[in-house]
Amino acid sequence: MKTIIATILLTLACTFAAHADSVTVEASFAKTQKWLDEKNLSITGGASGARDDLAAFRQQTLIFYGEAVGNPEHHTPTQREMMAKRAAVVTAQRNLMEYLEGFVLVGTTLVKDGMVQDDLIVSVVTGFVKGSQVVFQEYNKDTDTAVALIKLGMYGPKGFASSFYEKMATDPKLKEAVKTDKMPFKVEPVKLDAAYDGLIVDATSQNFRPALINRIFATKGDVLYDPAKISQKVLVEQGCGEYTNSVEKAKAALATRGVANPLVIKASGATSAADLQVTDGDAVTIYSANQKGSFMAAAKVAFVLK
Repeated sequence: MKTIIATILLTLACTFAAHADSVTVEASFAKTQKWLDEKNLSITGGASGARDDLAAFRQQTLIFYGEAVGNPEHHTPTQREMMAKRAAVVTAQRNLMEYLEGFVLVGTTLVKDGMVQDDLIVSVVTGFVKGSQVVFQEYNKDTDTAVALIKLGMYGPKGFASSFYEKMATDPKLKEAVKTDKMPFKVEPVKLDAAYDGLIVDATSQNFRPALINRIFATKGDVLYDPAKISQKVLVEQGCGEYTNSVEKAKAALATRGVANPLVIKASGATSAADLQVTDGDAVTIYSANQKGSFMAAAKVAFVLK
């Protein structure tokens, strides 16, 4: 894998095991938690360094929180509340930035690794953080503390991932940086007992995590699935696939993409935090099923994480 790609804050920056930490706000901010529950949203990161990557991709939204205390120099209650809330927003933005700096884009390459090398990516990420939406704020006068929740969408016209995929299609440097030099997997298709219109890869036994680019390889390294096999429109609108923590949830998620009978395969390994491997026999089955179902081009693929 050739180079770089780096930029900011969508997870931590280090060695990768799939992270699904429970990220919560202080118990004293009951209104904030109630708002999250009513919206069926989970916090994907905050000041503690905990993060929930699976939630980010599952709900297709990044929800980050920041916390700040009032300034003793502001003597009126109104001033203290207003400035504490403002500081909480700034803290949430900083937390989001740090998260995105460690986001795995492809394989073991981190956004952070290329930050100083790619001004284009840096400007895009910075713009997204500044454009994040403040969706909820709460102030606790007893502790003189405020929290703020900010939201950043993953897909759609203004989504972070969508913008990345669009640039990947049009920017030669970015396109070269994320492509693999492995050959596409190709064999003589075999006859299958059933017709499949989607794919579920059970990666619960692997150290695998969601990323902007997740790929599937055969044993010898031939590529079965990567963004090159997905139509640009689908990639921008929906990403590389669905992410859940059970096969049943994966089936339900794929049903929203029109999948009635997905092929379920267990990953045999992970060549990196974002790249899975399957046995040669399963690779032939996936390839043969896709020859008839053409589900890869429509990203009718789901990954099950532990």
